[in-house]
Amino acid sequence: MTANLISDRIFKPDDAIDHIRGPAAARVTVIEYGDFECASCGQAHSAMKIMLAHFGRQVRFVYRHFPQRAAHPHAELAAEASEAAAAQGKFWAFYDLLFDHQQHLEDKHLLGYANQLGLDIPRYQNEMNDHVYLQRVQEHMAGGQHLGLRSTPAFYVNGTVTDVSFGLHRLHEAIDRALLADGAG
Repeated sequence: MTANLISDRIFKPDDAIDHIRGPAAARVTVIEYGDFECASCGQAHSAMKIMLAHFGRQVRFVYRHFPQRAAHPHAELAAEASEAAAAQGKFWAFYDLLFDHQQHLEDKHLLGYANQLGLDIPRYQNEMNDHVYLQRVQEHMAGGQHLGLRSTPAFYVNGTVTDVSFGLHRLHEAIDRALLADGAG
């Protein structure tokens, strides 16, 4: 498979493996590669809530895992836990809890969040013990690695990387530009 075909596939959200908010017909797709233990991702989480409310149905948001294992020892397990919650229809609620409690991502905390959301706990524990969702997390990471990612959060607006290292206002501006470009076409 050529690099262009792989990149095209990476920028096309897939309901089977991605976590998506917003309509498929949205004019702009924002893809984030994130890490639940990353402080900058926590700031991005808060900013994305505001931006999604602001842009409404014009934006489709896709979240993918890119845990920075060396810097954030609990991030990969938190990503697995979010996938276990997703299997029970609670990804976004779990995602919010993880970002709201970034300092508390050890096993016991993750189990507490699963309880709080009313997950089927025996199922959750079995899936976590067997690392059922580790491959999905690693597939998200492989996509990010293909794109050359080294840090989080990493954002793509309609397939174009958006550097937010100097502030999340850059993401808002990129969405505005994408909406203007789409409206002109």
